[in-house]
Amino acid sequence: MLNINDKAPNFELKDKNGNKVKLYDFKGKTIILYFYPKDMTPGCKIEACEFRDNFSRFRNSVIIGISTDNEESHRKFSDKYKLPFILLCDINKDISEKYEVYGKKSFTEKKYFGVNRTTFIIDKDMRIKYIFNRVNPKGHAEEVLEKI
Repeated sequence: MLNINDKAPNFELKDKNGNKVKLYDFKGKTIILYFYPKDMTPGCKIEACEFRDNFSRFRNSVIIGISTDNEESHRKFSDKYKLPFILLCDINKDISEKYEVYGKKSFTEKKYFGVNRTTFIIDKDMRIKYIFNRVNPKGHAEEVLEKI
């Protein structure tokens, strides 16, 4: 289980354009690493657009969103909502599992597996400084700004 002050697990995933991105490429910066369930869904749109609308306030940070969607889905989502930050594809769920955000969920009595909306603040030394579990998309960007 990941805890505060643990070293953030490194990874390499593709972005919306097929470019490989490694977490540790951003060593020396504060990283907002947020996992979200699915592109183009109402809650994910709210969360992404709040990060977009507050992007200038995160001036010393890197924002990275991860879902299990593919490159094309990320491209459409990013283009439609003009998202100025990185979206990465965890199609095989390897990183979601490594960060322990993939698991059982339920919606209207239906049980299934998926990504639980979770955000990690990672410091310049690649240590986890804060974990937001069970994120409510509305107001989340402001919550993150208060912690950094």
